[in-house]
Amino acid sequence: MNRLNCPEYIADLDKVCSLPLPWEKLANKTVAISGATGMIGTFLIDVLMHRNDIDGSHCSVLALGRSAEKARSRLPYFGRDYFSFEEGSVSATGYSPGAPADYVLHLASSTHPRQYATDPIGTIRANVDGLQNLLSYSVDCGARLLFASSVEIYGQNRGDVERFDEKYCGNIDCNTLRACYNESKRLGEAMCQAYRSQKGVEAVVARIARVYGPTLLPDDSKALSQFIHRSLVGEDVVLKSEGTQKFSYLHVADAVSGLLHILLLGNDGEAYNLADKGSDVMLRDLAGLIAKASGVKVVFELPDAQEAAGYSKATFALMDGNKARDELGWSARMGISEGISSTLYILRLLNDLGGC
Repeated sequence: MNRLNCPEYIADLDKVCSLPLPWEKLANKTVAISGATGMIGTFLIDVLMHRNDIDGSHCSVLALGRSAEKARSRLPYFGRDYFSFEEGSVSATGYSPGAPADYVLHLASSTHPRQYATDPIGTIRANVDGLQNLLSYSVDCGARLLFASSVEIYGQNRGDVERFDEKYCGNIDCNTLRACYNESKRLGEAMCQAYRSQKGVEAVVARIARVYGPTLLPDDSKALSQFIHRSLVGEDVVLKSEGTQKFSYLHVADAVSGLLHILLLGNDGEAYNLADKGSDVMLRDLAGLIAKASGVKVVFELPDAQEAAGYSKATFALMDGNKARDELGWSARMGISEGISSTLYILRLLNDLGGC
């Protein structure tokens, strides 16, 4: 079963498509999206294509990714009007998409521990070289660019605030392997400011909480993703720490609605947190929530050395989402319990019926 034939999944798309956004800004425009086959990129493309079906806005999607084969398995739009896919690595020297765009979203990035540990250079290059290529492309096109940054730019809470707002400067040990992700995201934000000042690019930044949802990739090694993967096949949820870490999470539908708010309404040069208090949770409680919903147990297991090298050093990282709410009118619609329940339900349905 294709996920686009799943009523529950379509309901998630409808919620985003019905938001009171200035959708007319996308009419007859082209949106280039790197990381098109990732968890967020896939859902965003589904929203834009679904919105085309609803209102005939003729918004063209230029999906950018490293594998056409993977794209065909993830994005069932090949041959459809207003969709095109371009195969290539955005971090390759001199890379530039072959067609112009009006909006550019740089979502391509390593996003989970095994990638950080096994390919730290690739992690940095996606966030730095890839972004530089797309910023240069935006200069040539006169496009507005959104850079997908992360809660991880804040690092570990020093104990001086309860939540990170956009003015918090962060606390990261840059002399570690794991810093390949945090520090390259921080540099990416600085690059956006440099290109704004020197090249006149319009650029906005989304600092996104930890994301989950039904477009989850099967090789995602983040803790929450592994909890979901194991529970779906009836295996016990494995917790590889005491689970006392407390983080902000966000359902992919809310992450995408936040990206659209920032892209269409965000002030040039500004960074916005995308997070919701209703989805702040301790890792062991999250494991318990998923285990209970799946009828399995939580078990403890030590991580192997490779996994441990890719783990975040932060143990308490909650975000303040007031700026996006107050300035852009964005708010999350799914708390963690509802979001996890919905994700498990949709993935079980898709898995039972042959995948998505």
